[in-house]
Amino acid sequence: MFLENTVNHQKHTGWIEVICGSMFSGKTEELIRRMKRAQFAQQTVEIFKPIVDTRYSEEDVVSHDMNSIRCTAVESSSNLLLYSDGIDVVGIDEGQFFDEGIVEVCTQLANKGIRVIVAGLDMDFTGKPFGPMPNLMAVAEYVTKVHAVCVKTGNLAHFSHRKVAGTKQVFLGEREEYEPLSRAAFNEVTQKEAQDRG
Repeated sequence: MFLENTVNHQKHTGWIEVICGSMFSGKTEELIRRMKRAQFAQQTVEIFKPIVDTRYSEEDVVSHDMNSIRCTAVESSSNLLLYSDGIDVVGIDEGQFFDEGIVEVCTQLANKGIRVIVAGLDMDFTGKPFGPMPNLMAVAEYVTKVHAVCVKTGNLAHFSHRKVAGTKQVFLGEREEYEPLSRAAFNEVTQKEAQDRG
């Protein structure tokens, strides 16, 4: 269970929090909630997202429920270091789309005394670990796994099933292209798709 630590009174040290799960599980919603709480506490915050994520807005991080917070879109993880001077809390959305350097960047930020919060998909549409997320979870002090609801069984879902054809790992989409599935439903659907292809 995640206990939200906002200030280390003993010594000013930072830490890393990771919020992970499938699509439609509330990752971005939780990131926005934590960032707005930090703003309410009068902490200086900066939110980043990868420049490839233009689904809702180029200037905001936006959840599926249309909650939003202003952000800076960046091309690579190294850009985060340029924009983080004097910041108390750094938020990063869609962590899976960043290059592997994001792990070292987050570590450097935390070592400088910054609270770092990263939200992202832990698995891609094939059910494999996605980008730098596994390594981010390994170095994080806090990991929160959130779940969607399976559209086929009503159980907890942690797989993001892609409903359209294609093998490209990075494919931006919404409910028309993806659906959250439980393990049982995901296995059933992917086996049927494999049979149909074969």
